Amino acid sequence: MQIKLPQISKVKLSNMSEYVFTLSNGEEIPVVINTRRGVRNITLRPKVNPKREIHISKPWLVSENAAIKFLISKQQWVECVFQKCPSKIALKPGDEFEFLGRCVMLQHNPNIRSNKLMGDVLVVGGDARMFERRVRDFVKAEFLIAVKDVIRSVPREYWPRRIALRDTTSRWGSCSSTGTMSFSWRLAFAPVDVMRYVVMHELAHVKHMNHSPEFWATVRELYGMGVERAKRWLKQNGGTLHRYF
Repeated sequence: MQIKLPQISKVKLSNMSEYVFTLSNGEEIPVVINTRRGVRNITLRPKVNPKREIHISKPWLVSENAAIKFLISKQQWVECVFQKCPSKIALKPGDEFEFLGRCVMLQHNPNIRSNKLMGDVLVVGGDARMFERRVRDFVKAEFLIAVKDVIRSVPREYWPRRIALRDTTSRWGSCSSTGTMSFSWRLAFAPVDVMRYVVMHELAHVKHMNHSPEFWATVRELYGMGVERAKRWLKQNGGTLHRYF
């Protein structure tokens, strides 16, 4: 079977040159090349949020052709980045989506100001132009409540001083030496047991700021059976958590 490799073509926009990187599935990703003073090397940054783009920075004396050749040399890695982070799905009234282990139908009522969760229906208030933002804010607030509930299930000696929510593409959680724990709110779209695993993982760092055998023993003590299964799910499916917003 022959594998279709990404293609790169050039189009002209207003005041800049932009290229299009076509993935093997046919999706076209804009490529923006910026020339910067003080830059010594070509740098490549695939971006999946808020727009799916590839940004290339190059020194003044390096040609666009050289920048594109560099991109071509990294095309397998770039393809992998965008495959792991699928295209966004726009949510609208009437859609159903899952978060925190429940399936919810979305409705819109411009005559109410706050969101209301009634059974398995989330009624979103306010201006229709703010619909997705208000859904996102609701998911984040519910996720924070769920994280706090998980933390309360372990001995107080593991509790963090502060909890922060992030929107990261490579780290699902982190624990600082100052006692702040950060979590990607996109874990709300993961199975609850997977979200719980990430929380327990970070709580274990309170005692072990490393990934030693003692650390993993603590994770298993806090989480119970299924640590490897949760790790495997995140590795295989983590990109799908970015499909909304």
